[in-house]
This record gives sequence, C-alpha cells and structure tokens, in this order.
Amino acid sequence: MKTLTKELQSNLTPQGCLDLLVAGNGRFQSNLKANRDLLEQANVTASGQFPFAVILSCIDSRTSAELIFDQGLGDVFSIRIAGNILNDDILGSMEFACKLAGSKLIVVLGHSGCGAVRGACDKAQLGHLTGLLEKIRPAVEAVEQRGPMDPDEFVQEVAVANVDRVVGEIRDRSDVLEEMIAGGQIGIVGAMYSVQSGQVDFHDLVTGTD
Repeated sequence: MKTLTKELQSNLTPQGCLDLLVAGNGRFQSNLKANRDLLEQANVTASGQFPFAVILSCIDSRTSAELIFDQGLGDVFSIRIAGNILNDDILGSMEFACKLAGSKLIVVLGHSGCGAVRGACDKAQLGHLTGLLEKIRPAVEAVEQRGPMDPDEFVQEVAVANVDRVVGEIRDRSDVLEEMIAGGQIGIVGAMYSVQSGQVDFHDLVTGTD
C-alpha cells in the first residue's frame, strides 16, 4: 500500500477518507492486513507526513486506531485519552491536523466496555481522574433521563451519547474546524468500536451544510 503524499492527501474527500477507514476495519476484522513495508514508510515519511484523518479515541489497550483501521505510518493522526473526552489541547491538535497538516476527516471513536465511561456512571473519584470523568457526566445525565435500563446497556448508551456529545463540542468550541466543516473542506463523524467483534460502526458523516 502506498505511503500518502501531499498530492494523494489533497485529492481525497471527507467521504473518501471515511471509505478508507471502513475498508481498513474490514481488513482488520478479516485478519487480512494490507501489504506494507513499515520500515520503508518510516524512511519515506522522515521528511514529511500527510495523514488523511485525525482520530480521537480512548487509551484502552484494545483500541489502537492504527490497528483497528489497518493504517500505516503517516496515514492518521491518533489522539488518545481516557473516555475519548475533549479539552483545549486536543482541540488545538485537531486544528493543527486539519488546518495546517491537511487532514480531511475527524473521527471521535468510542468503544464498548469503556472503563472511563463506567467510572463516570459510578461517580468514581481518584485524584486527577475525577476531573476527567466529570467531562463524561453530561452524557450520563442525558441517558439517565431515558429511564431505567440494564447496567451494561446503560454504560453502552452513555458511551454512544458521549461520542455524539464530543462531536458536537468540537463544532461548538472550534471556529476553525466548524468553518472547515461548513465549507466542505473536512468532515466529522462519530463511531463506536466493539471490543468483542472488532467492528467499527460509524454514525452519520457531517460535512458541508449538513
């Protein structure tokens, strides 16, 4: 598989970037990794990188974006933090990735069985983790309004709601990114990864006037 160049990156659309991730996840689920020489990619990208997407995901050891989307060196920017929450530093990183480095797609990736989400549901407190989990609490409170449900189902629903909320937060808090989304230069999409099956289910892609 070719290492991304500036020309290849420039010719991609947000939908085309999403298609690459969908295809990569399909290969991952089938255990059919693309044929790539990672050492050669390291050499080729030594003088520059042109990732097509920036992916915000959890620190969970089972959710490496490069692995579950079968991507090589130089293909994606990967931001990882417990609960795939948002802060100003992450927003700045996304702005760099899209406005300065040319990425065409932002993905907010949650996953099943998320420990951070469960911790937020349980109102866990531990040092600096307490403040991080507070960022997930609005999603917890939103799902609580739907009424009683099975505990595991509740955690899953909060994980999904948290992804959607972070997507909305990115658009609300970054004028730079929202302008690029509205102009069709980039797209943004939420997604959920199943740690059981390896499958990623994408929400609706937002780009242009969507």
